[in-house]
Amino acid sequence: MTTALLFIDVQNHILHGLGSPERQPLLDRRLDEVVGRLAVLRQRASAAGVQVILVQHDGDGGYRLATGGEGWKIRRELSPVEGDIVVHKRSCDSFFATDLAGHLQRLGVTRLVVGGCMTQFCVDTTVRRAVSMGYDVTLAGDGHTTADSGALSFEQIIAHHNALLNGFNAGPHLVEVCPAAAIAL
Repeated sequence: MTTALLFIDVQNHILHGLGSPERQPLLDRRLDEVVGRLAVLRQRASAAGVQVILVQHDGDGGYRLATGGEGWKIRRELSPVEGDIVVHKRSCDSFFATDLAGHLQRLGVTRLVVGGCMTQFCVDTTVRRAVSMGYDVTLAGDGHTTADSGALSFEQIIAHHNALLNGFNAGPHLVEVCPAAAIAL
């Protein structure tokens, strides 16, 4: 089994301004914690010779992730290094109209370890699509985050998606959710 590490939209302003004045500090702290876990996972992947793929959302002008702006840049803790692959996307699906599938095929990847932002949009869509395309997926249950949405807190959204995605399958391919520190590479 060939594994790749896939980080989705871990960009400077991914959660910028999405919380109320009371909740924004909690969103920011959660993002910092997630980035810290993903940075450790990345170090472990590098030591194991596992390919790192960073997905970066390219937003239109005026958007918090506007291409080329400070908010668009990948967080410094996870910035691309030599050998990393950066995939640019414009939708929630990291496979849609991107070269991600081509990279995975060329590398012979059969399993993805996934973390990133935003849980109910890009993480969920990409994880489900990956399984339906024939990849096994390990989702870092404490390695993804989002903002509050309506009456749901980000904590509720994350817990819901971890429960919903764990065991999700398409034929023999499966999603497993586990803590980042417990992920075998």
